[in-house]
Amino acid sequence: MKPEIRDWLQNNYFSVAQPVLKNGADIYPLILASQQGRADVVRFLLEQDAALDVVDQYGNNALWAACYADNSDCIGALIHAGVDIDHQNAVSGATALIFAASTGREKVVGQLLAAGADTTLKTHDDFTALDLAATRKILKLLSMLVKSGD
Repeated sequence: MKPEIRDWLQNNYFSVAQPVLKNGADIYPLILASQQGRADVVRFLLEQDAALDVVDQYGNNALWAACYADNSDCIGALIHAGVDIDHQNAVSGATALIFAASTGREKVVGQLLAAGADTTLKTHDDFTALDLAATRKILKLLSMLVKSGD
């Protein structure tokens, strides 16, 4: 284990011996590392067989957290590892794509679409990523896919 990863685990109150387990604050290291954009830690945790289906207190998975961080390396590592790209959180029903579209993260939207994110999923309030697109570029990206039927 690299010293910077050991330090990160210790500084965030995770077990060095069992690095994929939650800390005392009920936070999963994969979620926090993704949220912080720590691709090195995310890759390490994935190598340690971190569960891909863990969620935070709001029901968001690690992919959502990586999208929040706007970190394409974390997003790519999680998608490559097989994270559920279309996971819908329990609170709003939003997916990572819906979140990214609604917050103007254009690069993230492009990356998720290239990986096959479902554009037809809806929030509990019946909104799709297209409905919530925050920028013209995102609107164009999503509307081209919806019109083509992909």
